Amino acid sequence: MDVYELLKEKGIEIGDKIRINSLTGILMPKTELSEKDIIVLKLENGYNIGIKIREEKEVELIEKRKKISKMELKKEDFDASKPTISILACGGTIASKVEYETGAVYPSFSPEEIVEAFPEIREIANIKAKKLFDLFSEDMQPEHWKIIAQEVAKEIENGVDGVVLMHGTDTMHYTSAALSFMLQNLPVPVVLVGAQRSSDRPSSDNQVNLVSAILFAAKGDVAEVVVCMHENSSDNYCIIHRGTKVRKMHTSRRDAFKSINTSPLARVNYFEKKIEYLRKDYRKRDKNRKLLLDLKINPNVGVFYFHPGAKPEALKEMSKFYDGIVIASTGLGHVAINILKDEKGKNFLPVIEEIIKSGKPIVFASQTIYGRLNLNVYSTGRILEKAGIIGNGCDWTIETALVKLMFVLGHTKNLEEVKELMLKNIANEISERTEE
Repeated sequence: MDVYELLKEKGIEIGDKIRINSLTGILMPKTELSEKDIIVLKLENGYNIGIKIREEKEVELIEKRKKISKMELKKEDFDASKPTISILACGGTIASKVEYETGAVYPSFSPEEIVEAFPEIREIANIKAKKLFDLFSEDMQPEHWKIIAQEVAKEIENGVDGVVLMHGTDTMHYTSAALSFMLQNLPVPVVLVGAQRSSDRPSSDNQVNLVSAILFAAKGDVAEVVVCMHENSSDNYCIIHRGTKVRKMHTSRRDAFKSINTSPLARVNYFEKKIEYLRKDYRKRDKNRKLLLDLKINPNVGVFYFHPGAKPEALKEMSKFYDGIVIASTGLGHVAINILKDEKGKNFLPVIEEIIKSGKPIVFASQTIYGRLNLNVYSTGRILEKAGIIGNGCDWTIETALVKLMFVLGHTKNLEEVKELMLKNIANEISERTEE
């Protein structure tokens, strides 16, 4: 007996609210491996369970699935006393809902629906909204960064007081770094925000994150590209991270994002709707400042992750496909060059020298994530720097080093100029001093 077919004949469909004995929940699609007499039910606590149905009369329809149609933003009177914020949606979990036909989380909420879902944001600002993409985070590409940067620039030129970008979390720190280089001399905040858990889950962080991001875009004094996400596992606070100094550090926790080698810029109290600044060295809001839009970027850059057993031949082969390479090096900035001539050792130095002599830059970023490169401490580092490795003294993340090299190679391929620009602090990607 295929219970789903029987229920469909009775007018009960996937997405409907039903009751099975004492359990109430949403009828979910069955998995390919489930038996035909098993119903999958999403309970009110957010968890799914499988229930064996012996008689179809055990199932009672409580409420039909509400089919959401596209909504238009209500044309309310403009409130001149409030700032105006533009929400640009790029996809991701924060803009997602459960698609009951497949049971998957799908990026399909429109910005209009987001505004309708969280009416409290209208108390903070006048809201403009536009969907740029329906993308999963892993599908974001450098060409999308250009489109986002152009759209942000348009909104700022049209006079908004801040921009909020709804983005998937897995690659959000890449996008925040890219926009930090492409949107220079910002007059207002540009806030990237995401969610670790979709809106259908009771533990979703989308409301706290989005409202906090809009509050900061509307009233925050930091005119930079920043990321706004949960500070901890509770819903009290969100933290504002600098776009070039942030990294996703956990697969699923709500406080997955951390500032790396620096402290965050600010904290947003969600319940009190207040902003607490944690440092003073940031560019302040000034709507008279002229935004500099720089879209020159060369996406033809790759990352080589050095590890015990890694082959120099693999690095050489990789160099055929890229104009520049970031090597995720060990510790202070090392890869094997076999100084002690061990018979089982590997030597990357000849390949590194060959790649650099061919005109392609190699940049180091440490696998340790925290800390600063220092090629002066050990002989290995000194030899590698002499060979032309770029990065000594830098504390950038691997992701920011990758994005910055894309940006620099979009402007020049001259190795001396590449090194000069890479070592220049353009968007606060290199900290002047190491912080706890």
